[in-house]
Amino acid sequence: MWHVMFPQDQAPSLEQMSDYVGSGRRRWDHLNEYLQSAYHVQPIIEYSSCSAQPGWNVKYKKSGKALCTLYPLKDSCIVLVVVGPKHDAQVAFEMDAGMYTPSVTKSFSKAKPMAMGRWLMIEVVDDAVLEDIKHLIGIRITT
Repeated sequence: MWHVMFPQDQAPSLEQMSDYVGSGRRRWDHLNEYLQSAYHVQPIIEYSSCSAQPGWNVKYKKSGKALCTLYPLKDSCIVLVVVGPKHDAQVAFEMDAGMYTPSVTKSFSKAKPMAMGRWLMIEVVDDAVLEDIKHLIGIRITT
């Protein structure tokens, strides 16, 4: 398991994270590269012991606002994207219009609206889901 391979006192490199993601590496690397080039942000590798995905993860922030967090999995990854309250209606409308993959729509439906927004934990299972994630991040960054 990821958090056993790299305990709290042993931070992995981005390369080690990419290696761990295995067959999901192409999407993992693409998303990391996309975030860095599109939003001019740098990855922040942090350890989390209180999340549903314990261990080291990669956070991206722009102007103090969290864009997303990437969690490495064996042969895949999960991306946490928060849909803020002011974008909730827009994203719900887009979901109803069929603009997102079924798995992202399910993640949105399962996430309870809270004061800080809906926290979507999305597993990147294919390229279409990856594009949905990029769209959600784009909505987040526009305001």
